[in-house]
Amino acid sequence: MSSKKQELIDSFDPNGVASHGSIFGLPFDDESASLIIIPVPWEVTVSYAHGTAEGPAAVLQASAQVDLFQDDIVDAWTMGVHMLPIPEDIHISSTNHRILAGNYIEWLENGKSKEEKERFLAVPDLIKKSCEKMNTWVYETAKNYLNQGKKVALLGGDHSTPLGLVKALSEKYSSFGVLQIDAHADLRVAYEDFEFSHASIAHNLLKIPQVEKLVQVGIRDYCEDEAERAEDDDRITTFYDHEIKDQLYEGRTWRSICDRIIASLPREVYVTIDIDGFDPKLCPNTGTPVPGGFELDQIMYLMKLIVKSGKKIVGFDLVEVAPGPGEDEWDGNVGARILYRMSNLMGVSQSKLWWK
Repeated sequence: MSSKKQELIDSFDPNGVASHGSIFGLPFDDESASLIIIPVPWEVTVSYAHGTAEGPAAVLQASAQVDLFQDDIVDAWTMGVHMLPIPEDIHISSTNHRILAGNYIEWLENGKSKEEKERFLAVPDLIKKSCEKMNTWVYETAKNYLNQGKKVALLGGDHSTPLGLVKALSEKYSSFGVLQIDAHADLRVAYEDFEFSHASIAHNLLKIPQVEKLVQVGIRDYCEDEAERAEDDDRITTFYDHEIKDQLYEGRTWRSICDRIIASLPREVYVTIDIDGFDPKLCPNTGTPVPGGFELDQIMYLMKLIVKSGKKIVGFDLVEVAPGPGEDEWDGNVGARILYRMSNLMGVSQSKLWWK
């Protein structure tokens, strides 16, 4: 541990009032922190409600209310977590291109009138280029910190945002699995003509050769093509929400279901969490809420079992958090707690923190 980090730890009161401005009110910067969180305020291809571009700011604001003590992890906060500044240029680009994409989606939904075809012909390519620029920024930022020996996580934004981080991790790890907590399968190919759509992230992750396995948990809103893809692709294992619920209603324990999920994962795992995988009461303002889903404790229990099984969380993201109207901080509040717990569990999995 560097002397600077030790000085920060010694001078910080984890029981005191958290100051706003840094994630969880922690005193660390990108030099002293072990885990770097990349905020990505991006929602260009969202196809229903908007607001996820404000997710990083909402989580940051709410994070000051998160108590740092974890009763099962020794001095959890001392690992050091730092969130980078929210990039204003990414946010501006998202806002501008979201208008363009939204008009295109409306044209599709209205039957693609021939009169306006010329107007919209170039839109998919323009959106693709903007998404590629965002993905490149995420990739280069993640790679920079991974090369420094840091752990890296991502806070979206919509579900298209983690692709660059996973690509950066694929240059560090020769093989790993992806665990996807989600209401949606996200296996669509260029959904609504957008190659880097939020609804295509799982499809795009599977293009990365180092991703040996995709394990989806909680899926409950998907099309027939996605169901057939999941059935036919040996790299995909899907635990559908309705099947999980049937098993629970018939007497199977959540622990036994978790054991099956864990058994399907390789030793090294990247975790992608779309907040709409949870019960909508925990994320009522997310872009595409779906009835059903999990309690927060259920998924955090699964994550804890994954770490206790000896598997290593190589990275993670939390996406699709959207703030409510006015001063409604509920979604950000829930998101902040997911982010903090996942940060600590990732630390334990890489042996920098210890179970009590």
